[in-house]
Amino acid sequence: MTFLSGLKDSKGGRPAVLALVVLLQTSAAVFFVANALAEWGEDGLGPQLWMQALVTLALILGVALGASELRRTLSHQQDQDATIAKASGEMHQVVQRQFDTWQLSRAERDVAYLALKGLDVAEIAAARRAAPGTVRAQLSAIYGKAGISGRAQFAAHFVEDLLAEGLPGDPPPV
Repeated sequence: MTFLSGLKDSKGGRPAVLALVVLLQTSAAVFFVANALAEWGEDGLGPQLWMQALVTLALILGVALGASELRRTLSHQQDQDATIAKASGEMHQVVQRQFDTWQLSRAERDVAYLALKGLDVAEIAAARRAAPGTVRAQLSAIYGKAGISGRAQFAAHFVEDLLAEGLPGDPPPV
């Protein structure tokens, strides 16, 4: 794995790579400006210095564009994080309201929530320090109160609400 691929795989991959590129470009621009100033003092304005000045200007423009893209990417990432947090909070509220409607007990709510997260009976039992038989009985009670026959229908009940808008590209409802 290379250094850049390691940055891409991290949580903030794209911003980290952009920040590294902007840092490298800035360092190169500083070097070229210092070099051009030194040569100007020694040789005056010759064709090579003009070429260095153009390359340095292009590099500085790249730094500015890279920094702008980095700012835009970070802003977009913050917007996405906020949207995910909001959706997560709203989903939690939808689940809790449905648990209220089904009149689940505190223990049943805990088991139902863990089941929705995808834990199996043994994992739920371990998390709750309960016997697997107790968890199975609680799941049966939850399914009975919800009017469903099993775990697949239980999870589908909540996914169905998320997919109520239909698939992308589906015609809008009439």
